[in-house]
Amino acid sequence: MRIAIGADHAGFDLKEHLVSVLRNLDHTVLDLGTDGLASVDYPAYCAAVGRAVVRGDAERGIVLGGSGQGEQIAANKVAGVRAALCNDLYTARMAREHNDANVLSIGGRIVAPALADEIVVCFLQTPYQGGRHQRRVDQLGEIGAFGTDGRGLDAYLEALVPGIAARSSALPQGDPR
Repeated sequence: MRIAIGADHAGFDLKEHLVSVLRNLDHTVLDLGTDGLASVDYPAYCAAVGRAVVRGDAERGIVLGGSGQGEQIAANKVAGVRAALCNDLYTARMAREHNDANVLSIGGRIVAPALADEIVVCFLQTPYQGGRHQRRVDQLGEIGAFGTDGRGLDAYLEALVPGIAARSSALPQGDPR
């Protein structure tokens, strides 16, 4: 499998470890950096991984940072990416089986290398179940396609769940609830 991988400085050591593990498992690795421990901003690395996956240069992607949270968010800004933060085996399996996640995010300051190895293998080997989950994955794509079109998104959400648009804007301005 072709795998794109990227990290910031906090995920660098784990990235280097996983590149070696992935190559030993006969995967082709597209290492998009960073290339050292110097402080860098993660969004470009993670978006580049997502872009490689969406473009077809890689079948899956892995993004790494301190917590993995910002890295997941950055990757998910690329249309067509379904990045999942998985710091354990259960979420890695569910991300693939139910969400057809195509990018894995891991926190390098949270997950030890041995567990990261297991998470990556689980993520790469777990097939997407499809079936009832496909409808939801399709909805994720539709929601993402609206971009900044709030009215269009409201109309789409209303078609999925009548009344939800009104409920989501029911609080008066300035209400702290």
